[in-house]
Amino acid sequence: MLTLTNEELADLTGYRQPTKQLEWLLSHGYWRACRNITGRVILERAHYEAVCQGIDQKPAVPRPRVRVPA
Repeated sequence: MLTLTNEELADLTGYRQPTKQLEWLLSHGYWRACRNITGRVILERAHYEAVCQGIDQKPAVPRPRVRVPA
């Protein structure tokens, strides 16, 4: 699995702090971003590229169907 480097993550998000990086990534559609056991932010390069191209979007949650009694 290829991931973005720490430098690339800092350039992309504008932050060096992992908590802020992850917050920024998740708010910008990189829903597969996470932190590993050491606290480093992990963002797969393939996911980054897919989001940039508009291909990989978070699966939509289906809305519940509600019937109103007549």
